[in-house]
Amino acid sequence: MPYMPVTESMFLLAETREQPMHVGGLQLFIPPEGQSATELAEEMYTCFQQCTEVHPTFRKRPASPVTLLGNVAWSFDDEIDFEYHVRRTVLPAPGRIRELLRYVSLNHGALLDRFRPMWEFHIIEGLDDGRVALYSKLHHSLVDGVSALRLLERALCEDPDDRNGTAPWDPELSKRRKRRPAPPSRSIVSRVGGVLDVAGQIAGIAPAAAKVAVAGLTDPDFVSPGPVAPRTILDVAIGSARRFAAQQWALSRLRAVASEMEITLNDVVVAMCAGALRSYLIDHDALPDKPLVAAVPVSMHTDDDHHKDGNAVTAILVSLATDQPDPERRLRAIVASTRKSKQVVRGLRPLQALALGAANFAPLAFATIPGIVQYTPPQFNIIISNVPGPKKHLYWNGAQLDGVYPVSIPMEGLALNITVTSTAEHINFGLIGARAQLPSLQRLLTHLDTALEELEKVAHVGP
Repeated sequence: MPYMPVTESMFLLAETREQPMHVGGLQLFIPPEGQSATELAEEMYTCFQQCTEVHPTFRKRPASPVTLLGNVAWSFDDEIDFEYHVRRTVLPAPGRIRELLRYVSLNHGALLDRFRPMWEFHIIEGLDDGRVALYSKLHHSLVDGVSALRLLERALCEDPDDRNGTAPWDPELSKRRKRRPAPPSRSIVSRVGGVLDVAGQIAGIAPAAAKVAVAGLTDPDFVSPGPVAPRTILDVAIGSARRFAAQQWALSRLRAVASEMEITLNDVVVAMCAGALRSYLIDHDALPDKPLVAAVPVSMHTDDDHHKDGNAVTAILVSLATDQPDPERRLRAIVASTRKSKQVVRGLRPLQALALGAANFAPLAFATIPGIVQYTPPQFNIIISNVPGPKKHLYWNGAQLDGVYPVSIPMEGLALNITVTSTAEHINFGLIGARAQLPSLQRLLTHLDTALEELEKVAHVGP
């Protein structure tokens, strides 16, 4: 019965009926020539049902009793009830994207069963455009955004003629993937050195904290941990009902802006979100005078641990400059804030960077206490995540992956979450919000499109 690290247990401890702590994804597949959507859905469902060898990530669940020991230790099921975990459904007519998003919205608010391994896969047909959708739900204690996307990618391939498709939980996938050579066996001296290095990082947390504090006092572009964000309609207590909205844009459009302005693709993504949020809040006569603050997760996964699953993430705080009506000034303020925050993180050791992320996310640990959200000023207003996706076209048994839309987690005091991932030619936005607290959430998609057009004008580029 292995005990779980705090980076996993914190997602179980934070979960309530109103705050499910699972992440998900919506993938769309184009059937290969000569195959119908129904045939592809049947093939996928049969394949998943027959893949009875299961990777340990998909076999573990909270230990019994789940109300006590289950928050700190894992147990592993030897048998998986695939009829429960793998589901097949047909959308009601007319089978528009609207019906698909409604299905995801309704299912994403339901808790995962802690008496079973905490995951579900929904194979969805009935779309009027002939595509098949795959909606996945995995508890955040099992995976973070990066490792969840890797689980999907390893079940796909770059060859449209390959017919060896299998389920994401197939343990053979770990053996098939290209790996770096195994590191040489570590000597006693090197192991002791590693322990001393970790001890040194822990000892350096206090000086690192001082460095962060000084940056917060001396540099106006750096957003340090603390209640610095304004209160908005996003920072409220929420119910469990969800609304999901999703859309994709050509990756070439964002890259053109980034190249012309000499900024990163992520800067463009954050600026799009900032412009959209400003317009949405103006629509509801709720734009504060102070700029909104976003928490931006930063993956600590490296090239050397590309085969690992689990959670490894820190976070920086970024000013969204929503007080700036001019798109160019807003963009420059966002870039300055992001660069300064990343500069501070790069100056920290790995454990120290994780500690900074913990400090930035600390208020979330208390958000479920009655009254906290209503009477405590927010540290940030929204989480904006950018998870890099596959750079080439991928296929499952000849069916082309046509879109990957992240479905993340709204929380008490954070009624909206925006997560973005890329595919070969597109950038895919997934917006998940509290249904009752954020009316007309889908209008944010229109505002995102307008924000991108504004940035293209600033950069003097066009679609």
